Parts: sequence; structure tokens; C-alpha cells
Amino acid sequence: MNSIAGPQSEWVTLAGHMKSPQALYLDLLKKSILGELYVENELRLLYLRDCLTGEQSFDQSAYRDIHQLEGGAAYREYVSARSVGLHFKRKIENLGFQHTMIGRARLENIHYCLEFILQDRVPGDCIECGVWRGGAALYMRGFLAAHQVSDRIVWLADSFEGLPHPTTPPDHGLDLSAEKYPMLAIKEETVRDLFERYGLLDDRVRLLKGWFKDTLQRASIDSLSLLRIDGDLYESTLDCLNSLYSKVERGGFVIIDDYGCLPQCHQAVSEFRERRGIKETIQKIDWTGVYWRKESAT
Repeated sequence: MNSIAGPQSEWVTLAGHMKSPQALYLDLLKKSILGELYVENELRLLYLRDCLTGEQSFDQSAYRDIHQLEGGAAYREYVSARSVGLHFKRKIENLGFQHTMIGRARLENIHYCLEFILQDRVPGDCIECGVWRGGAALYMRGFLAAHQVSDRIVWLADSFEGLPHPTTPPDHGLDLSAEKYPMLAIKEETVRDLFERYGLLDDRVRLLKGWFKDTLQRASIDSLSLLRIDGDLYESTLDCLNSLYSKVERGGFVIIDDYGCLPQCHQAVSEFRERRGIKETIQKIDWTGVYWRKESAT
């Protein structure tokens, strides 16, 4: 028999499985950040937008039960794409309003890395470079809060104005700036508000506003246990690695979000690793995300 324990109990039994309140909180946090709790409404918004622009005809029954849209095919495709961090119908205009675009596997990877960091007592703060709405960094803070860790800072580095215009030869033709893709430019106030609504905005959350080349070098970061880079561009990725890699402690993790989907990012990582003589094996997370665990002190 399923039961929900009272407030004095440390455990909750659901569907025959024992889960601690900590585990239940983190599971719920993941679902909320990924938008899995309200995925129907996300598709419903896209449907209404297409109706307003004349791309689709409004159907009241489909609006009430979005599972009926296109005979259920649209819902299945939307959920499938979102689960792996892809845009619906591969259009960036369909990005939606979830709190992160990284998908389930890359969010689970953050959890995995943080578990080893605490288990192995790897010192250092956590940082995400390129935060969009802030969901991935929000999970870092939520994880640390759930484990009652109070001596680590979660840093969020972003221009909060979108991506810079390409300036280096490798980035030629990759214009992801706010002028072209305004949906990628999320304001600092929006990210702060998100943390506040989750009850996770405190003095252990630090926002670094500006271009990476201007902010990372002078940030008061002594050491890092987790460096997550989502800079897209060759130049931005190199700015992060050049400024922060040496601060990652032995046993810490480096995560690269765009390694598999953007050749510019792949090139920047490959050149940096070759120049620094980095031998740690790159581990695949999903179709685009990778990570490695730093074994050397340099």
C-alpha cells in the first residue's frame, strides 16, 4: 500500500519505493526546471501563437486538450524534443519558456558531478558560463541547499544581453546575437526573479554581468569544483577555458554544453586541450554535451 509519511518522518513511500525528502525535492526541482510539470501549456502557447499568425486554424477541442493536436503527434514530438534539449520541429523560435533548454540528460549530469564533488570532498565553487534563464545554475544551488552545503558559491556568468557578435574567423557566419535571436537574450532581473521564486536567491548566488572576456579574469573566484560552459561561440568558449580552467581543482568537473552541435565550440575545446596537454578522456552526455573530470593540478 502506498503511503505518505507525516511531517516527522524522514522517508516517503511512493509506488513501493523509499525516497528521502531530499531526493523528492531534487526530483521535483528537475521536473520544474525542465518544464515537465506543465509541458502541455508550453505546447498550447505555441499552438495559440501559430493560430494568431495564421499558420494554424484554431480548434477549441485541441486547445482544451492539446494531446489531440495533430492526432497526438504534435504532443509526442514536443515531449521527445524537449526531453533531449532540442527545439520543437527544430526551430529556435519554438524555444518555449522552460527554465533551461539543456534537457534531462545534461541536467542529470550536473547532479552526477555534484554528487561526486561532495562524496570526494573536492573543494571549490560552481559556475555556469552562459546561463539563459538560469535553470542549470539554479539546480546547482538547489542541490547544494538540499545537502545543507553553505561554503560554496554558485556563479552565473552571462552578458544578460544575448550572445556577442562573431569577431574571430572560426565564428564567422555564426551570428547568435540578440538582434537575430532575441529569445536567447534573458535579462539579469529575470534570472534573479527565478532564483527568488524558488527560494534560492541568497549570498551564495553571484551573478557576473558582462562579456566573458571582461568579467571572468577579474572575478573573485579562488577555486572551482564545477565549471560548466555554454558559450556556443569559439571565442566565448576559449574565454571561459583560458580564464577559469586553472582554477578547477583536481577531481573537479568541466562540462561543455555545445561540443557536439557547434563545430566552433568543438574547435575551441580541442585546441585548448591540445595546447594545455590535457589527457583526460572526454565523456559523452548526450547528442551535444560532454564532460571530463580533471585529474591533474594544472
